[in-house]
Amino acid sequence: MTDNDGKDVSGLLRHRDFLLFATSRASSVTASQMLTVAVGWMLYAKTGDPFTLALVGLFRFLPIFLLFLWAGAAADRYDRPQIIGICSLTQAISAALIGLVLLVPDSVLWPVYLLLTVHGGAQAFLQPAQQSALPDIVPKQLWAQAIAATSTIIRVAQLGGPAIAGVLIAFAEQTVFVVIFVLSLIAAASAAMIRKYLRPELTEPSNRLTHLLAGFDHIRRTPIVFGAITIDLVAVLFGGIAGLLPVFALDVLGVGAVGLGAMRAMPAIGGLGMGLLLGAIAPANSTGPLFFIALGMFGLSIVVFSLSSVFWVSLVALFIYGAVDMFSVYVRQTLVQIATPDSLRGRVNAVNSVSISASNELGDFRAGSMAVLIGTVPAVALGGVVTLGAAALWWRFFPDLRRVRLT
Repeated sequence: MTDNDGKDVSGLLRHRDFLLFATSRASSVTASQMLTVAVGWMLYAKTGDPFTLALVGLFRFLPIFLLFLWAGAAADRYDRPQIIGICSLTQAISAALIGLVLLVPDSVLWPVYLLLTVHGGAQAFLQPAQQSALPDIVPKQLWAQAIAATSTIIRVAQLGGPAIAGVLIAFAEQTVFVVIFVLSLIAAASAAMIRKYLRPELTEPSNRLTHLLAGFDHIRRTPIVFGAITIDLVAVLFGGIAGLLPVFALDVLGVGAVGLGAMRAMPAIGGLGMGLLLGAIAPANSTGPLFFIALGMFGLSIVVFSLSSVFWVSLVALFIYGAVDMFSVYVRQTLVQIATPDSLRGRVNAVNSVSISASNELGDFRAGSMAVLIGTVPAVALGGVVTLGAAALWWRFFPDLRRVRLT
């Protein structure tokens, strides 16, 4: 099977290392999604306090923020699959320990936050290694297909993870952390079996501050990448709603643990549909305008979700939320990989990882904190309005981004 440019799309299936890499990513993301749902549900069930959900996001984000410079440098210095394997094993152990603490009746909560910090520290090194490894695993002519395929696989994992967690919490709560542990071990083993040694050639001393900050410098000198990363950071930082879904499931919509799983899965279903579309149809020449339209729809879907009191309307809003976010992620990831040399890819992707993590974990903290101050529904609605405003500002100040073409 070939695309319009004669590229062998099915060639990805003949790359053993790509299949192992994809298995590792899928297992890792599924485990992470399940952990988020399980910890959020159990903490809120224990305390009834939405601020505990904010703390989950904070303690998962802080180590990523504090360690990302060294994580990026490590991805540009050491074998990337080896980093993925070690970090996945660390996450397996920390997730198992979190489960032991939460399943003990009347247990104190500070060990959970401590272990979430360890899990986040492993994630700090895991993300840039994963994002930097892909372009070296497959030939350059398959990069776009590999990014689309990997993004789709991740969306499938994001779909399966919350659904599995919701079902397990509802019917076999004690087993949810066992499944998370096993999936993290699969992620570690798959990465360990990748044959290709993915250690870039260093062209500068690795112990200098300029080496650690080279990723920032490259992003600063590349306006398209700078614009794409920063708008994603701002939009999802203020539009983050995942951490508050347990509140909507219990107090707003009254749909319980299974409903929570469905809501967590719906953005992934939308993202999966968009990913399959991107894999089948190359982006049009109007990629830039479509990117900003997607950002606007992202903000609007958040506002609709926040104001909905009907379960199916909320699910539709979350479906659109996931679909347009998938398009945004695809454009941003492709731009970063194309515009970054391999020797800098780890450090640039480390900065990108902070953007992703801030968009999710810190976004959850923002949403949870504002929910305490002004209420859950106004906090989510305000985030959607800010996202719409940010998209308009970036359209004005990043003309190169609105004119970008990926074909």
